[in-house]
Amino acid sequence: MALFRTAEIIKASKLPPEGVKLSRMIDAVYFLPIAYLGVFATFHMHFDLLAGDWDFWIDWKDRQFWVTVTPIVEVMYPGAIMYYFWTFYRQPFGATLSITGLLVGKWITIVLAWYWWANFPMNFVMPATMVPSALILDCTLLLTRSWMLTAIFGVWAFAMVFNPVNCALFCYSHQPMVVDGQLLSLADYMGFTYVRTGTPEYIRIIEVGSLRTFGGHTVWISAFFSAFISMLMYTIWWQVGHFVGQAFFWVKGRRGKMSRMNDTMIVGTDAFAARHGTPDGVAPRLAGATAGATLAEGKS
Repeated sequence: MALFRTAEIIKASKLPPEGVKLSRMIDAVYFLPIAYLGVFATFHMHFDLLAGDWDFWIDWKDRQFWVTVTPIVEVMYPGAIMYYFWTFYRQPFGATLSITGLLVGKWITIVLAWYWWANFPMNFVMPATMVPSALILDCTLLLTRSWMLTAIFGVWAFAMVFNPVNCALFCYSHQPMVVDGQLLSLADYMGFTYVRTGTPEYIRIIEVGSLRTFGGHTVWISAFFSAFISMLMYTIWWQVGHFVGQAFFWVKGRRGKMSRMNDTMIVGTDAFAARHGTPDGVAPRLAGATAGATLAEGKS
């Protein structure tokens, strides 16, 4: 069984060698960087609008709302991107691409705006990492080849490993300390040291009431709740990707019937030739496949 026949599809396009070389150069030099820039720019905006301060200031990274909100928001955008790459290209790296793009955008903002310009320490505004969670999500899709199983098992692991992964980065800030007779966390004390105008005091103090667990069971209850909401969000945004990414083409079958094809990766393969006949110049004729099927123009 042959895989995707790139050379034969290029032959069917009737492009000269110079045209093929120019097309690939345009993809490498212009399209890919612009696409990656668009990913981390739009994802960064999406995350800042929905999660905002919870994954920005270190004294907002508590063990209840931070653990709950961040995975829910960060699984939305990758769900749509994963649909696009998996459905049209069978590439299981949509989540990793999205999360790394978000981190690139965040660190550009942190270094240029908050460290060099506003003079905040980097560890005071550094973001959490979800690259291990994204790798788990992509690997689950690769192994199961099912978006539903990925939504159940992969997304659950995506949310549950968030706190253990980031514990090495931020757990030091959750250590208790007494300042002027008041019990605070180290993150609270840092927040008092670097005051931001317009931030309500009652919001900025994270260790209040039931949140003052200092490493207790609250974090796992929050993570477990976040995992189930993340499953729902992933499913919704996978369908958003399906609604937006309507790439398809029309195939004229042996009897002249036009049928719509959504799997763009099947063109030029033995499976395509066996099912619809072989368009001239795309793939060699297979035994049992009749001639006469032509590939009509498609549109996304």
